[in-house]
Amino acid sequence: MILRFFSDAGHGWLEVPKQMVKDFGLWDKVSGFSYHKGDFAYLEEDCDAGLVLRVLADKGIDFAFDEVYHDDSPIRHYKYWGE
Repeated sequence: MILRFFSDAGHGWLEVPKQMVKDFGLWDKVSGFSYHKGDFAYLEEDCDAGLVLRVLADKGIDFAFDEVYHDDSPIRHYKYWGE
């Protein structure tokens, strides 16, 4: 599985389908520091991204990252998780 990791000069976010967050039972565990837009969640790198990565590892699902960098990430303008 290839996961996109977005970052800018100040922070980073892991892009995952919202359905994956729901299927993994993590919906209520994601903090307000993460974002969402459309069908995707953008999980902040310090805590929330690790929630998904731990479940993937526990399930034995291999993953790699496709990294995307912006000087000022548009993710900062998406809705906060829970909005």
